[in-house]
This record gives sequence, structure tokens and C-alpha cells, in this order.
Amino acid sequence: MTAQIYDYDLLVIGSGPAGQTGALGASKLRKRVAIVDRKWPAGKSSFANGTIASKTLREAVLNGLRQRTFPSCTAKQDGTISMADLNSRVEAVIRGETELIKSQLDHHHVARIEGEATFVDAHTVKVSAGQGSRLVTAENFLIAVGTRPASNNHVPLDGEHIYNSDQFLSLRSLPHDLIIVGAGLVGIEYASLLAALGVKVTLIDQRPELLSFVDREIVDNFTSHLAQLGVSFRLGQEVVECGIGSDHRVFAKLAKGETIHGESLLYTIGRQGNTDQLNLAAVGLKSAESGKLVVDEQFRTSVPNIYGAGDVIGFPIEGLYYGSISMEQGRLASCNIFGFPAVSRPHLFPYALYGIPEISMVGQSEQDLIARTPYEVGIARYGDLTKAQILGAKQGFLKLLFHADSLKVLGVHIIGEGAAEIVHIGQTAISFGATIEYFRDAVFNHPTLAEAYQLAALDGLRKVGMEL
Repeated sequence: MTAQIYDYDLLVIGSGPAGQTGALGASKLRKRVAIVDRKWPAGKSSFANGTIASKTLREAVLNGLRQRTFPSCTAKQDGTISMADLNSRVEAVIRGETELIKSQLDHHHVARIEGEATFVDAHTVKVSAGQGSRLVTAENFLIAVGTRPASNNHVPLDGEHIYNSDQFLSLRSLPHDLIIVGAGLVGIEYASLLAALGVKVTLIDQRPELLSFVDREIVDNFTSHLAQLGVSFRLGQEVVECGIGSDHRVFAKLAKGETIHGESLLYTIGRQGNTDQLNLAAVGLKSAESGKLVVDEQFRTSVPNIYGAGDVIGFPIEGLYYGSISMEQGRLASCNIFGFPAVSRPHLFPYALYGIPEISMVGQSEQDLIARTPYEVGIARYGDLTKAQILGAKQGFLKLLFHADSLKVLGVHIIGEGAAEIVHIGQTAISFGATIEYFRDAVFNHPTLAEAYQLAALDGLRKVGMEL
């Protein structure tokens, strides 16, 4: 019996972080691979509306704020940052990133197919583009189509006064006052960076507290900082209606009776999987709630040769979606597809919230430890770091959690400048079972933010009665 010959060993649908790494991983295993996406250059749509755009936006804001701190720098005389300034920077980064990815895919001989993919059967998709359509066959598929902001019938998005995060960069100017509905990752990030630019922000969420998975001391510090920037909070409040009044200002009515007014409204509740155009029914697949795919621990769907990775399969922590974890999932999926051994350690995944200030964490939290593990805490304040003084970033701290008896590092939680960068030092220490004595004995470059580890270790050792 002659074996079926397909066009590709693996066809990846979606060119975001999960799709890219899945395709590159399979190519490195000497497989015939292609990526299909509705629009090229590679990943442009996901970059423009996703991680790259929002993080570039944040850095542009921070650069502008630093210029205000150092008047001799070449900043505008009035110190303002416009939407044109922000868009210019975002577009430049996206151009560079898309060219880099195109180069990587070409170097590894990954074919790029432009068009909308829909399943015909378990080994065939129809790819439709402006010039027509064609059938493409593959032995295996990796669905990595990502997500989009969820819609709500009670929220009349018009892209100008009431908009979602994908529409934000299309605004012609920054609002003077803004209502943000949804205090998840996206809402928190936008609230902090816009408040830092002087926008009056009201943040509404039906949950009674912010960031329930984050160390409470860090959340308290972050909330205090937002309040100092003028952010108003309406937590434990549900929005039942919003719209545009006769005065051309938006309003949000709360279930408890209050009505909030603003120049515009940013809706950031929920994400919808982009699976609705794939014709999953043709292969017997059904998406779960919000268009997400259900996969097993090997990232396989209920159809044996179809896998899923990235945001479309859901988030490791509610409300958190990360390009880095999507990339890891894409790599693991391609390894699993072709029977190549791969190891993942999700308990060591670092998480970051790119607000102002930045938050990052790895390992266990106090909430995890308090009921079952004897632990102690060492803290280093940014105000005690020379590098923080130089940067003008004295707010923040690093918290080391360690076993009270063995002194092994159990968790690292940071709020402040560079948190998402220096958290990887703690990640490595936890991975290798290091004790906080390592940080005491290590020599760190001076001045650096990384010196916070040594100060926190000394603080922790003092608490358990250990001298230098």
C-alpha cells in the first residue's frame, strides 16, 4: 500500500509567536513546513495588535518620562508625548521585527503562504486569498491563530469614542480622561502608562481586588502608585450599560447606580479565540468557551494530527497571555508532533506585568507557602540601590522567599524598573536549587539593579539569625 504524500509534514495556521517557533522547531527536525496567515509580512497583524505593540508603546512612554526627568535631553519643550510619537516608534519596531522573522523563516526553509485557511478534512485546508483559492495538504497541523478582544452587546464599539485595545493605536490623540472597563493584564497596563502621561483614568472591574495571583504586598504598592498618578478605582462594580451621551461624552452605568463619565472608554474584558473562520466542523472539532481549543498535555486536540498552541488554547494564569509562553508551547507542540523528546518546567515560568512600574515574578508566592511550608522573606528596597538612584527609579522592591530551614530560594517577586529583566536571575537560582547564601556570596556588578538580590539575601539571613 502506497503511503499518502502530502505537500508538507506540518502546516502551521497563524504566524504569531507560537506559530513561528512551532514552524522553526519542526524545520530544525528536517521536516517540510509552511505557515499560512491571512496577511504577510510574517506576524505583522499579531505584532501590530499584540505584545510587540503594547510593550513598545510602554517603552516609548518611559523614554518620554525620562526625558522630562533630564531636561538637557532632546525632548519637546512642553514635554508632551503625542499619539503620532507613540505610533511612529511602534511602527518602526514592528518593521524591524517582521523583517527579522521573515529572514529566520527563509533561512530555515519555512514556506510562507498568504490567505485565509479553512479545513476541508483532517489533512487538507483551502487557502483563500485575493487572487483565488487553492488546496494545501499536510500530515499534521498546528493551530496557532491567537485571540482578539472579546465583544459585548452592551458595549457599542465605534473605534473612536469606545474602543478595544486593538483599536487604541488608531486614535488620533490621547484622551484627557478615560474610562477603562476591565482590570486584567491589558487594562492594568494601559491604565498605568496612560496615567503616567497625565490622562485621568477611572478603572472599573467587577472583581473585588486587583491581580489576585500576585503577591499582595506588591499589589498594594502598585495600587498606591496608580492612585498617586490619579487613577480612580471602581472595584467590585459591574458595568450594565455604556454609550455616548448628548454631550458627546461617553458614560458607563454601574449596577450599583453610579454613572461614570469620560472623554472615551477602553473595553478590555476577555479574549476571543480566532477559530471561528477555520471550519473546525469539517474535522469534527468544536471550540470551547470563547473560541478556545481544548488540547491535552502534548498540545494535541481530539483529532490526532491537529495540535494547538498559544493564546488560542487559553492562558496559564487567568487574564495573562504571554508571547514567551506561547513560543514555548509552539516548540513543545512541534517536538510532540514528531516524537522528539522535550522538557518543559511550567513551575519555573516567569511572569511579568508591563505596567508603570513593572511587576515580575517566578516560583511560589506567599499565598502558596503560608499554609504548608516554613518560609522567610528577604526584601531589598530600590531606594537603597545606587543604580535606581541613577535611573530616577527609587520606587520598588525585590522580595526573596526562601525555606526557613534549608534556605533554598522558593520565589522571587519584584516591582520596579527592570523587574522583567532581573527576575531571570531568581529563575536560574530556583532551577538549580540554590540557597540565598548564593546571593550573599556572589559579586554583582556595581551599580546594577541586580544588586537587589544581595541586599534581599542579607535581609533574609539576618531574620533567621545568620551572620555574614
